[in-house]
Order: sequence, then structure tokens, then C-alpha cells
Amino acid sequence: MAVDGYLATLFSLDGRTAIVTGGSSGIGRAIAAALAGAGARVILLARTESALRAAADDMTASAGEVAWVAGDLATRDGARAAAEAATGPFGEPDIVVNSAGINLRPPMGDLDDDTWDHTMAVNLTAPFVLGQRFGPGMADRGFGRFIHISSQQAHRAFVDSGAYGVSKGGLESLARSQAEAWSASGVTSNVLVPGFVLTPLNARLSTDPDRVRALAERTMVGRNGRPDDFAGAAVFLAGRSAGYVTGQSIFVDGGFSVH
Repeated sequence: MAVDGYLATLFSLDGRTAIVTGGSSGIGRAIAAALAGAGARVILLARTESALRAAADDMTASAGEVAWVAGDLATRDGARAAAEAATGPFGEPDIVVNSAGINLRPPMGDLDDDTWDHTMAVNLTAPFVLGQRFGPGMADRGFGRFIHISSQQAHRAFVDSGAYGVSKGGLESLARSQAEAWSASGVTSNVLVPGFVLTPLNARLSTDPDRVRALAERTMVGRNGRPDDFAGAAVFLAGRSAGYVTGQSIFVDGGFSVH
């Protein structure tokens, strides 16, 4: 078998449909582009139409079938509406990537109810809502993939983890619960755990060059992460070759977490 043919049996996503929340920027955009490049039909789901349109146009020019849906994941009703709208372009998804998130981290003593509720709604409740909407159908069809994007703050407290760290810890627990519920029916659920990645989500820290340099020095590879560092891991977890990988939190962090 030719190498490209063998790799296609492992990693091709031809015929699959993926929804990527937060797919217009940062890690979500890089993952969406990777899934499209591997053959999947991809729906980008985020809030800002202009950013969605630009991202979809870029991916379509280089990869394949990419559509977008604008939606607000900050409420249950908004998440449900967005999930339904996301089935419009290509039908029910085989792959759901939860990359959308908000990074509100005031000091714990200043953390108010609204910040807590908003953080939980976007970072944890929306992935739950999408899972409840799509997981049973995936199980009925015998194939499905959930890929969640977590954070170091799910495992250790630093730089005012606050509600953000709690939401990401809950997200990793949600992945394990989804894995328990549906893996026997061919639906896996896993988490990618970044280190420090230079994205809009980390704009507050990115403006501090000393902190950026210190974070890079904490890694084993000597640099901070880039969104495209997650492309290969996402394509692997989305495909048939990862059918025996489920309920796992996989660190893509340059050794940040073990240094």
C-alpha cells in the first residue's frame, strides 16, 4: 500500500462532518482548518459574523467545504439554537470540537456572581448542551468524536485561575462522563490541554513580555504554543484510528505541565 493510502486509512476524515465552536480564531480556527484539510466538512460556530466569514473564506480557498453559523453560547437557549443552526449546512455532525471559551479571571476575592455564571455558561454548560444534542445521535449511528479544549488551570492554580480554572476542570470531567456514556457505541470524548498559547484569549498575558518569556522558559521545548500545534492531535482524535482513545486529557504543552 502506498504511504498516502495507508495514512488515509488512519487519518482521513472524508465523509465526516465537524462542528467547531470558537472556530473563527485561535486554537479553534487552527483545528477547524486541520479537520477541513483532512477531508471533513466543517461548520465554524462563533459570535462574530465578520470573523467567521473571513475564516471560512480562507479555509475554503485552501481546504474544502467550510460553512459558518453565528451563535451565542452564553445561554442554554442560545447554545441550543446554535446547535440546531449548525446542522443546516451539512446535517448532523460526526465530530464536535468545543474550543469556544471566555477567559475572565479576576482575583478570587473580586469574583462576582455574574462573572462566575458567564464563565460557566460558555466554558462548561455550552459543551454540555451540544453533547446532549449530538451525543445520542452519534451513538445511534455508531461513530462520534467530542474534542474539548481545556487549560492548565484545570490541573493547577496560577495567574488567578478563579472561575476559569473551575470551568475547565468541569469540562474535563464532562469529557469523562461522555466517554462513559457513549464510548461503547463508538463515540469517544477527549480533551486537549494547551500550555500558554499566543491567542486572543490570552491577550491580557500576551502584553507582558516578561511573563511571556517566563512561560516559554517553563516548557521543555523552549517556546510557547502556537494554534497550529494542535492540528495533528485534533485530526488524530477525530478519526477512526483513535477509536480506542477515550476519556483522556492529552497535554499539548511543550512539556509545560511536567517541567
